Amino acid sequence: MTIRNLHHAFAPGSIAVIGASCRPGPVGSVVLDNILQGGFVGDIWAVNPKYTELNGRPCYAAVKDLPAVPDLAVIMTPANTVPDLIGDLGAKGTRAAVVLSAGLTERNGLRQKMLDAARPHLLRIIGPNGIGLMLPHARLNAGFFHMAAVPGDIALLSQSGAIAAALIDWAADNGVGFSQIVSLGDMADVDVADCLDLLAGDAKTRAIVLYLESIPSPRKFMSAARAAAQAKPVITIKPGRHVEAAKAVATHTGALSGTDRVVDAALRRAGILRINELSEFFDATETIARFAPLERAQVGIVTNGGGAGVLAVDQLADFGARLAELSANTLATLDGTLPANWSHANPVDIIGDATPDRYRTAIAVVAADPSVDVILVMNCPTGIASSADAAAAVASLAKDGTIGGKPVLSCWLGGITAREGRQLLQSSGIPSYETPAAAAAAVDYLTRWSRTQKVLQRVPAAAAEASTDRAAALAVFRQAASEKRRVLTEPEAKAVVKAYGIPVPETVIARSVADVGKAAERLLRGSRKIVIKLLSKSVSHKSDVGGVVLNIETAKSACDAARRIEGNLRQHAPDASIDGFAVQPMIERKQAEELILGIGHDATFGPIILFGTGGVAVEVIDDTAIALPPLDDVLAGGLIDRTRIGRLLAGFRDRKPADRASLIHALKALSQLIVDFPCIAAADIERIGLAGRAIARRRAERR
Repeated sequence: MTIRNLHHAFAPGSIAVIGASCRPGPVGSVVLDNILQGGFVGDIWAVNPKYTELNGRPCYAAVKDLPAVPDLAVIMTPANTVPDLIGDLGAKGTRAAVVLSAGLTERNGLRQKMLDAARPHLLRIIGPNGIGLMLPHARLNAGFFHMAAVPGDIALLSQSGAIAAALIDWAADNGVGFSQIVSLGDMADVDVADCLDLLAGDAKTRAIVLYLESIPSPRKFMSAARAAAQAKPVITIKPGRHVEAAKAVATHTGALSGTDRVVDAALRRAGILRINELSEFFDATETIARFAPLERAQVGIVTNGGGAGVLAVDQLADFGARLAELSANTLATLDGTLPANWSHANPVDIIGDATPDRYRTAIAVVAADPSVDVILVMNCPTGIASSADAAAAVASLAKDGTIGGKPVLSCWLGGITAREGRQLLQSSGIPSYETPAAAAAAVDYLTRWSRTQKVLQRVPAAAAEASTDRAAALAVFRQAASEKRRVLTEPEAKAVVKAYGIPVPETVIARSVADVGKAAERLLRGSRKIVIKLLSKSVSHKSDVGGVVLNIETAKSACDAARRIEGNLRQHAPDASIDGFAVQPMIERKQAEELILGIGHDATFGPIILFGTGGVAVEVIDDTAIALPPLDDVLAGGLIDRTRIGRLLAGFRDRKPADRASLIHALKALSQLIVDFPCIAAADIERIGLAGRAIARRRAERR
């Protein structure tokens, strides 16, 4: 990751337009017109051997003919001409170029030729196959954008030119401005990580929004994203949440970036707030760029319409937000100042004829209540009171969008009537949302951002805890490797996880039927029932070949079970070998919850840790969450809390809470295991989560 020479692109003093044209329609004509009409104050030089003059300006036949070195070049010529042009620009002294041309691919070799031409000169390339670069503060529209963006403090990085263009249009209609807009295109050189690194220190940029279709350099991206997110809000839309969308992304501008849950885990670990809808983009950006993150968000609602308040309550509940419980003192104060028919509860319905003074009074009282963290002010248009006057009253109370240090969000319902009020509120620093759902989502942005920032601050140590025995695990892996095996047997897998402090049931390895009887006699002294399992290095799924027998209560039954397993194996897998039998106590727990803990490996982000509801229907129930190692107590606890089973484990009705500390320890142990042994490709642990007890069935696979 480097920002070397990128300042030539983001703060150019001169620009060369290569492939400029005067014919209506071609990209060269549109780009030149955009640059000239935008008002860029630096030198602008057109390059095209077909012309000597364009738009009253001299046009040069070649790069070498330019009167001086351009800081930035914009190229829109046929793909096969681009590598030579990059070489000419580098020789001239140019250190940055935006390549709009398409067709420079790895398959035809032009992409690599372009990069090879740039490398000796350290010339940075944005693109190819994008729609350009826009710097509103410099009045530079260097691309074929359909309109110029107004200056502002939001930076937009997009892998889709179409999405970038749509967002610019949307922003213009909503009064949102930009500091920089970069259409990243195919990211042959400059990628999203480079831009994040640059924008993290950019004084003109208050927040960064990303449209990502792929993450081709995950380590680089994570490093840059974490640095940027510590300096300012970073918000992203990453399509591909469903298989069909992921396939469409893979065939568009980039490679499929792993499963979406892994992507989600990576973005969370990087401190990035992910949203799913374009319509949320600017609401989310405005909200978290304006206010500090909120660990708790109990909402106090003031509204002149009861129905609007009820809608807001429903929407807040959908996001898991809570209404503040107003104190007796707050209710008494409101009783003394509001009409007798006010709602006498939160939401505070101040009635449809509410005057500006009534708004001011109610809001001030609600904001002073210690249980209120966020104030949501709502207005419905009526023929009795002015929506604009109500907005002015709210704005008069606020300082930097807060009252008493608490964020103020507003929702002025309606269209034409609400427009003036929204503008008044926004100009005073109070974000305004068109619907109760959007306002409720804004509360969710603040609390999610708080959680994301907490994750961002976690930097778990990579060193092993004292309870781990790495040498014992290493011996197991070496033995499997010496036998050229990729899958560990059950006893081997249990030995590995036991070495990392995860409790396992006692397992006795019996090499013969007679040994099974002896092992059963011993184990049945301390357990009512036992289990007999096939032990075979050539069979990984024992139950598929009849290799597991449960509920054994006598030594004779154990021997019979072992013989039955031998017969089942000869019938289902006659070529498989029998290395013996695993004899274990059968531990039964009523009202237990079956869980799955696992290690996996994502093609993009590498090792992952999984937690969720286990059992044979794990894929159908689909209640799992993913995190990236290493983990600490906070990150492991957050992984548990992102599942539905996590709420059950907290206890409910007559069920006591599960032993959360043991679960966290097990997750941290798995995390340390994959840190110590990146050779592990996959491992599953199915546990029964109880208050203080756990049983496990483990399977591990090595690469």
